[in-house]
Amino acid sequence: MNQTLVMVLAGGRGSRLEPLTSIRAKPAVTFGGKYRIIDFVLSNLVNSGLFKIKILTQFKSNSLNKHLHDAWHMNRAYGQYVDPVPAQMATGERWYQGTADAIYQNLNLVYDEDPVRLAVFGGDHIYKMDVREKLAYHCEKESDVTISAIPVPIDQATSFGVIEVDEDWRIIGWEEKPANPKPIPGNPEMALASMGNYVFETEPLVKMIVEDHHNSKSSHDFGKDIIPKIIETHKVFAYDFSSNHVPGQPDREKGYWRDVGTIAAFYEANMDLRSVSPVFDLYNPEWHIRTANFHNPPAKFVFDQEWEMRRGTAYDSLISDGCIISGGVVRNSILSPGVFVHSYSEIHDSIVMHDVEIGRGAKIRRAIIDKYAKIPDGETIGFDLEKDRENYFVTEEGIVVIAKVAPEDRWHDPSYSHSFQE
Repeated sequence: MNQTLVMVLAGGRGSRLEPLTSIRAKPAVTFGGKYRIIDFVLSNLVNSGLFKIKILTQFKSNSLNKHLHDAWHMNRAYGQYVDPVPAQMATGERWYQGTADAIYQNLNLVYDEDPVRLAVFGGDHIYKMDVREKLAYHCEKESDVTISAIPVPIDQATSFGVIEVDEDWRIIGWEEKPANPKPIPGNPEMALASMGNYVFETEPLVKMIVEDHHNSKSSHDFGKDIIPKIIETHKVFAYDFSSNHVPGQPDREKGYWRDVGTIAAFYEANMDLRSVSPVFDLYNPEWHIRTANFHNPPAKFVFDQEWEMRRGTAYDSLISDGCIISGGVVRNSILSPGVFVHSYSEIHDSIVMHDVEIGRGAKIRRAIIDKYAKIPDGETIGFDLEKDRENYFVTEEGIVVIAKVAPEDRWHDPSYSHSFQE
């Protein structure tokens, strides 16, 4: 493991996830109540014994940088680190031109570490992977490049790199986001898609991205430029993600992977967490999902006045530390730390982020409420979408999104008494 350097790509705009990404990078968006999206890939890496990790950041990275500082302390005395690396504009006054260019502009970090292999992972997917198994497969195949792959419905494959393999899982064909994806042989409804994480032998990778940098016609992207060329000259294998086994993981979780790049996908992936036996379980003691700990008090449920229909309760929900359910009802929802739910209010099928206050008698349904919002007494959200569109963002699927309250609004509103985190 010490011969592998990891670079996590965390600099994309995340425009399809707006308004949640209007003021933060996508990997910094809250997920599952108390986590950030990036915590899942970092937990996979650290749980797999990979401790040399560079996080390549770019757009709206302050929230992400702060979270990495708060949550991901490693022991540098043993050569362990999780380092955020802001875009340096190393090759001129321009942002990263693509995923391959992001690596090219940080080749000095590769030269400094001099690893045998370089693992490149995206920072914006929800899944569990024991990366040790993928590295073992990479070495067993004597592969130059190994790409994690997963079957996806053919109508969704237009958003991914689509892979064609031979009987030994060597990649013999690749199309980046094709209009007409090739189905898996014998399964016309599914295509084999790239998960966007790679293991490279360092020497051929450096050679390819240096050549690509000098190609003025290239978009400098792994999927569009590097992979189609490297499969013609090197041994490139697909790694069957469904074969990966995480310690303590039940069979129902095998192969679970979600791209949460849209509001609908983000919402559904959060909702996957609520059931008695979820398809993605946060409660595996052998594979902890790590995050920042702000030492909040326990969640509290108060009032048991049945005769007044005033009882603080939650059903089929995740309620984070520091929440107070004060005579309200929460069903099929996820609450981040510090949420206050006032009496007679109801929250159904919703995601409520840090330090939100739900007013007395408010009714919330199929909503995502970003940090620090104050929902007025008696407000209804998610019941009249035409009315909601006058004030909030509403998706085609009918999910109401209430954006994060701006700092200046919190500063000038004396009713905000929480100790807010960024």
